[in-house]
Amino acid sequence: MQNFGQSLGSVIFTLYLFLSLPVYAGISLLTAPFPHRVTYVVGQHWVKTVLFLLKMLCSLDYVVEGQQHLPKKNAIILLKHSSTFEGLAQVLIFPRQTWVIKKELMWAPFLGWALPLYKPIAIDRRAGRTATEQIIEEGQQRLNDGLWVMIFPEGTRVASGETKRYGLGGALLAVAAGRPIVPVAHNAGRFWPRRSWIKHPGTITIRIGPPINTEGRSPRDITDQVREWIESAVTKINASVEEGDSKH
Repeated sequence: MQNFGQSLGSVIFTLYLFLSLPVYAGISLLTAPFPHRVTYVVGQHWVKTVLFLLKMLCSLDYVVEGQQHLPKKNAIILLKHSSTFEGLAQVLIFPRQTWVIKKELMWAPFLGWALPLYKPIAIDRRAGRTATEQIIEEGQQRLNDGLWVMIFPEGTRVASGETKRYGLGGALLAVAAGRPIVPVAHNAGRFWPRRSWIKHPGTITIRIGPPINTEGRSPRDITDQVREWIESAVTKINASVEEGDSKH
């Protein structure tokens, strides 16, 4: 019976997620004549409703650790990408931001129509050096506009417990802009797996690490440090969850 309730809640939640998107995309389009801050509030409101229903219908909540590590000045954030969850929750957890996204999202109905108002950096992941140059150029523009830049260093969603090569784009941007990188780890993939409509009950942990200095350092060295911190933190978070499960 419990499994049925979880499945039903997951189905209702997923329906809301997809059916509410055109509504909020439409509202976002209505804010086009206004400053970015106005549009951004619309996106935040949508995410608040989504995460509220995630908690109510799927018994899935989240906690944030390490917010004191966020620097006062806007910076670049590199975070693990293992679920749809962090792509939503980041809008509420971190200051006003933009995201490096795959260009294909700009072609999606409703979402793609509203996305330009949120000033994303939409890249062709197959473009190699051209995509990297775009991240550096447009990323510095967004930072100068006061936005934080969010990047998934592996470039795509990676199943919980797995990892892929970390790209250099975030580190190259940080070096060019003279800004630190804030690494972020989480275990969202355990509870909201990629390509799965079932959401498992529990509490997702988002852990924000201390800023990583980039001044006078090579992008590869910076990226290696980011990767080491994130992957180590994910392992520790998962170990803590498994220890808690064993006690029950």
